[in-house]
Amino acid sequence: MTLPTTHVSFPAGAVTGESPVLAVHPLADGRYAVVTAATPFHPLDHTWPDQPADLGTLTVDGAELAVVDCLTGAVGPDGGAPLVGADIPVRRGDEEWSWLVLHVVAADPGDLVGRTAVLAVDAERRAALSASHSGCHLLALALNAALAPRWRKDPGRADALGHPDFDSLAMATSVMDTEASTDTYRLGKSLKKKGFTADATDELPTLADALPALTEAVNAQLAAWVAADAAVRIEVPGPELTARRQWHCELPEGGAQIFCGGTHLHHLGELAELRTELRLSEDGTELVAVTRPKRA
Repeated sequence: MTLPTTHVSFPAGAVTGESPVLAVHPLADGRYAVVTAATPFHPLDHTWPDQPADLGTLTVDGAELAVVDCLTGAVGPDGGAPLVGADIPVRRGDEEWSWLVLHVVAADPGDLVGRTAVLAVDAERRAALSASHSGCHLLALALNAALAPRWRKDPGRADALGHPDFDSLAMATSVMDTEASTDTYRLGKSLKKKGFTADATDELPTLADALPALTEAVNAQLAAWVAADAAVRIEVPGPELTARRQWHCELPEGGAQIFCGGTHLHHLGELAELRTELRLSEDGTELVAVTRPKRA
């Protein structure tokens, strides 16, 4: 039997839910994956694993199981056990495949198929991850604005506020945890060809010399946005795990949108503070932003 793609409620902020168990599968590492028809759990995305998986519990008939990991699985049109991570041979969202949230438990949970599971996400951990993820997007917009004078020509891609999209053009990795988001940018030949300069110009010092002022400008912008208590929402075209969701934030400068599959705050007033630390590598080829939210 081919399982239907899992319906998810985490984009709206849900941390609890009930759903029938559709399957239980052993995993290669000795753990087991429990598949339900719907879930509030956010799984690790196998293609862009920036936000860690939700943890929590799964309870069936009063027996509570710890969900120690949560993964994205895929089942082909011919059925079979779900594939995970690098073993998935098709692009995310392939319509001939079923895309599943795998609730990972440490040991064989027994025959749960057809029974109702009560699903509960660790809400405090989710809130911390959501703060880090929203902070990551705000950092991207503030950094794009602060670096806009360093583009010698239009790179052909702008962010939602109209600034050259340094964040997406230079992004190497983006990782978040319960304390911060860490974004690493490559400042190589490819970026230079697109028009970005880290060198001194008639109007600007080198990026290295400008880093303290750049950090101050970014943090001032982040503080202003937090103070504005802008509303945040996730636009959801459908309930499926693979639906292409979009983060929206109603900033004073205008509405900002970024495609994103993670979880987020509901409004920026949930933060007491948001600050970033910018670090440039000694050879000038890598810029790292560590952005720490402080929840109100």
